[in-house]
Amino acid sequence: MLQILFALGFASAAFAAGANGPIAQHQQLTWEHDAPWFGGLSGVEMRADGKQLTAISDRGRIIVADLSRDALGTLTGMEIIHSVALRDKNGAVMDKPEADAEGLAIAPDGSIYISYEGDHRIARTNLADGTPLQFIAPPEGAVLRDNAGFEALAVDATGALYALPEDNRGDQIPLYKYQDGTWRIAAYLENDSPFVPVGADFDDEGRLYLLERTVTPLGFRTRLRRIELSGDQTSAVTLLQTLPARYDNLEALTVWRDAIGRTRVMMISDDNFLSVQETQVIELTITQ
Repeated sequence: MLQILFALGFASAAFAAGANGPIAQHQQLTWEHDAPWFGGLSGVEMRADGKQLTAISDRGRIIVADLSRDALGTLTGMEIIHSVALRDKNGAVMDKPEADAEGLAIAPDGSIYISYEGDHRIARTNLADGTPLQFIAPPEGAVLRDNAGFEALAVDATGALYALPEDNRGDQIPLYKYQDGTWRIAAYLENDSPFVPVGADFDDEGRLYLLERTVTPLGFRTRLRRIELSGDQTSAVTLLQTLPARYDNLEALTVWRDAIGRTRVMMISDDNFLSVQETQVIELTITQ
């Protein structure tokens, strides 16, 4: 079931991003489903037409949902059409900590990559049955602490895989790139705030969108940045930065271009399977 909390509107966009922010439209919904495994969504990817998504749960499940939209592209419904538990190399259903799936990226050829915490790794995964097809070990020397591994995972147009660690205590955050069987550091991002990376995706112009989160005594805060990569140099624009408790625990991010050429962003929250939290679905239209 999908419960609409706020209709599409400009006023809520201004409240979320600041009056001069680059967001023209904003929609907020609560996604509810009565299966006991539903919740903890930590990664999402949108099909190019905006009418189907793939998501992962941090309790080891991958789901596919069809989306209904009206003539303006406004989200009106979500229906899960496929769900399967993620499995280990022996085909057994995983449990914590091995099942802690955090990052999701789908390559141009359809390959599905999932990053895990607990036992830090990335697995190319079979969508049909949740089995791993290939394991990619983390880069040597990467700082991946308990409950703070590769939460932000993305694939560019060439099929190269990018990953950012959630917890980085230095002055810079390494952006790791995996291509042709080798990891390297593609660039460094300034670690200039309490926000940490939790989701990432590329748009069709090769720009990296980065979802970041921080926790305060008053609730979660969210930041969304768009990063231009030029060699090992970066430049970033902040598209969204919220006050505490504006949204729930947003962790999953996907970017696509709609039928009339607008850049669209969806973010989904991890409810931690707690009754006091929600699975929020936030859709933004970016104007700049």
